[in-house]
Amino acid sequence: MTPEILEVSFKGNKRVPYFNPKEIKVKPGDYVIVEADKGIDLGRVSKIGRLVALSRIKGEPKNLIRKAVEEDLLKLQENRELELKAFAVGREKIGKHNLQMKLVDVEYQFDKNKLTFYFTSEKRVDFRQLVKDLAAKYRTRIELRQIGVRDEARRLGGLGVCGKPLCCTTFMENFEPISTQYAKEQHLPLNPGKLTGICGRLKCCLLFEKEFYEEAVKKYPPLETKIKTPQGTAFIDRIDIFRERVYLRFPDDIIEDRPIEEVQKWLHS
Repeated sequence: MTPEILEVSFKGNKRVPYFNPKEIKVKPGDYVIVEADKGIDLGRVSKIGRLVALSRIKGEPKNLIRKAVEEDLLKLQENRELELKAFAVGREKIGKHNLQMKLVDVEYQFDKNKLTFYFTSEKRVDFRQLVKDLAAKYRTRIELRQIGVRDEARRLGGLGVCGKPLCCTTFMENFEPISTQYAKEQHLPLNPGKLTGICGRLKCCLLFEKEFYEEAVKKYPPLETKIKTPQGTAFIDRIDIFRERVYLRFPDDIIEDRPIEEVQKWLHS
């Protein structure tokens, strides 16, 4: 019988599935100790059971060990304070080695068996000497992990222009490629300032709404379609699928909007 599966969240909005072979009674919000790479880690339960099983799981999940106790949470807070100091040290040493990289975050594994430095860079970086310097200072396993700007936004969090927490920090599991073609299909102005998120890349919601727009525009004629109306010949200038209106361009660039039902009658008359 497959053991219960649950999802545990860590610093940087990282979410990882784990088995619960001991059937420890936990609920979302509980802090737990789990198996980690050559040690243990501490995270917070975010989902349990079917909600996790329905998501795409890569590889074999590790196991939940036990619920965290007050002493564990005090140690976690201590780790967070040490991470802030390690961040300052990391930036100092990056400058010392004159490396073209931006330090984003630092994270200790709960048992301090590993210290990970997350960074962004526009190109590959030779950080071997930097790793040696950091290992000599902290005397633990050092990992430097290069991430993309979208991953940076996920780790640091924030609010989108909609006023809600970033999608990548709440429910998104993986990033998918997004192109300006999605904006064109949704009849959005190709204004980079309005199409890009705080990460500097095209907004993920362009992908979420793509399927809806593809279905919604089926009942609308293509832009620039010539149409005969009681007021004379016009061309389809733009559409508004939410108000279900079609904007018609008449001679002398006069724009008037009409309900889609009315436009469809003219097209088929």
